[in-house]
Amino acid sequence: MLNARLMRLDAQPDEHAHDYHQLIFSLEGRAAFDVAGEGGEVCRMRACLVPGDAAHEFAGVGDNQMLIVDLDEQDQGPEDLELLKRLFDVPRFPALDADFQNLLNYAGAELRRYGSDPLLSRALSGVLLRALHLRVFDKPPQGRPSSIDMGLIDAYVRKHLARRISVAEMAQVAYLSPSHFHAQFKDSVGLTPHQYVLKVRLDHASRMLRESPLPLVRIAEECGFSSQSALTTAMRRYLGLTPGRLRNH
Repeated sequence: MLNARLMRLDAQPDEHAHDYHQLIFSLEGRAAFDVAGEGGEVCRMRACLVPGDAAHEFAGVGDNQMLIVDLDEQDQGPEDLELLKRLFDVPRFPALDADFQNLLNYAGAELRRYGSDPLLSRALSGVLLRALHLRVFDKPPQGRPSSIDMGLIDAYVRKHLARRISVAEMAQVAYLSPSHFHAQFKDSVGLTPHQYVLKVRLDHASRMLRESPLPLVRIAEECGFSSQSALTTAMRRYLGLTPGRLRNH
């Protein structure tokens, strides 16, 4: 079975388990998931993989629309079975790069228009599954091994989050030229350095909005956004919520 569908997740937490795997993507808004004790968030920049039989708790955050792919192992060939076994061996919350987000936009538009067509649903599910598998497991091209210490990079980004962070200075931390750093970073993380920094900024801003009473303009400054409106624009585009609505949830 490969089946894709669109669904709004309610803000009221729900919990269940089923014997088939699931992929959860966000077309709009966010959702919180806990899969077998592994917590994470589904948003435009991050998906959730739920292994079959894994108990999971979830809740939508504000207005949202999720694209959910149900997958079981019946009638699957050996290669597909191996792909499913590898991808769903543990719960995952993989990052989604810009190209995958474009693919997701296309799949969502087709499902909104032709969601009742089972052949289309199956075909879109297969494309999303394979594209995600490549991003999770594809190795860097031969001759260009990844040598980036992501712990070091992440610590540097978080330390300097309130100001502009260039690719050149991140490359200097990794002892690589900017061009080599950019290529190796994307191979390793699945995001460009700019997309990664933006994700860290949005994650930090979201956490501050939920946990801090600071005004939006201060949160925007501390997270490195040029203005409150820049923070609002980025959150609306990538998370599907404004800072005010996120704070109220």
